[in-house]
Amino acid sequence: MPIFFILGVPLLLVIACLVIKSERFLGILNCVGYLVVLLMSAWLLKQIAFSGVTQTFLRFICLDILSAFFIFVIAVVVFAAALYSVGYLKKDLAQGVISEKKARTYYLLFNLFCTSMFFVPAVNNLGILWVAIEMTTLVSAFLVGFYNKKESVEAAWKYIIICSVGIIFALLGTILFSYAFSISGLSKSLNWSDMVPVAHILDKNILKIAFIFILVGYGTKAGLAPMHTWLPDAHSQAVAPISALLSGVLLKTALYAILRFGIIVIKGVGFSYFAHLMILFGVVSLVISTGFILVQKDLKRLLAYSSIEHIGIISIGFGLGTPLACAGALLHVFNHAVTKSLMFFGAGNIVSVYRKHNMHAIRGVLKVLPFTGLIMLLGLFALTGFPPCSIFISEMMIIVAAFTKGAYLIGAILLLFLAIIFGAFINHFEKMLFGNIPKGMLKSGEPLSGKLAFLFLSLLICLTGVLLLFIKGDWVWTVRKLFLS
Repeated sequence: MPIFFILGVPLLLVIACLVIKSERFLGILNCVGYLVVLLMSAWLLKQIAFSGVTQTFLRFICLDILSAFFIFVIAVVVFAAALYSVGYLKKDLAQGVISEKKARTYYLLFNLFCTSMFFVPAVNNLGILWVAIEMTTLVSAFLVGFYNKKESVEAAWKYIIICSVGIIFALLGTILFSYAFSISGLSKSLNWSDMVPVAHILDKNILKIAFIFILVGYGTKAGLAPMHTWLPDAHSQAVAPISALLSGVLLKTALYAILRFGIIVIKGVGFSYFAHLMILFGVVSLVISTGFILVQKDLKRLLAYSSIEHIGIISIGFGLGTPLACAGALLHVFNHAVTKSLMFFGAGNIVSVYRKHNMHAIRGVLKVLPFTGLIMLLGLFALTGFPPCSIFISEMMIIVAAFTKGAYLIGAILLLFLAIIFGAFINHFEKMLFGNIPKGMLKSGEPLSGKLAFLFLSLLICLTGVLLLFIKGDWVWTVRKLFLS
């Protein structure tokens, strides 16, 4: 079964990091291992999508189309990050930034981080899901503070403290869901597959309170405003490939948890309660992130606030709830994961060469790093939703869904703030990419593994955007079944 490869390979790579001493061999092994995981995740998604059958194993693992999709998204970004890490760490080793022992520690933490993320969409038990998400926090905190600088250590502590407070709220929400299930006269269980069929008989008031705890708790980890305050610091201080994982897929695992509990709430309370909360937090995230994007000076923090923006867009999409909006939101999960990972890889190359995060001090990237500059130019237009890049398609699906549903205010808010963000990004990147090279700055190259990661993600961005224009729209109704069947 594909799921055993998906969960087993990262665990084997963790063991390999404890045995193998060669940093270079570990990097190659990681790339091969996560290529296998990517292929298995694609096979699993195809299997479940075409059969429509939920796969369960010993009641511990439960895989439907939603979990298979999120596993695939994680696998795509993890494979790209494994590729990029090889050249990135090699450069840090050559410059004496880290030792070989430190590089081996990186791979150990990297694989533990990936293992915990793959478990989140695979497990059936909502309590184990909470444990897996908490594990992602604990492991990734070491990667945020990896360089042991004052700023990175402070960011790691802030990340742990804020997300731990959030995860306590999520735990309380999980307990309340379990309580609602137990007082209904049914046997005690935290299995999602047990709760969903009987959600309509659960106490509605308890479900409403419990979901607020879940949304605040997991929303903190997902980067929804106003619980987002850890995110800009952690993403800006983490190692570049880890920034990509944090923004590209870690936020999505918390969003996945919200959706899992949200499905129970929709079936037990009704869709409007879920919708109003998701749209509220989505709009707040979009508005707050726009303000910070306009005045931002730090490159990686700019990308971090952009993640808050896109999580807000996804939240609005699910809150609208029409087949087109839900399909657009799921596509946006994939599109943002791929595009933001590419941008963080590019930012990593730029910061490594310029030794600065301040965008006012970064000029002439296209001349200093020609390949990275071109990729960042592509990523700029992709991230801001310029056609025919993939994010344009998913954003248009959500905006069109808002207007066709009659939610004209939501549609207008999306259009207004996306236009402002587009202008802000053009203003920030125009000077960085096309400005005059600072004195003493020499032309630099990029490692082959990094170029392969860039090309892999760029191909996905362009192909997804183009292919979606030719796919018939009937499939979006299948997405609706995830929530209302």
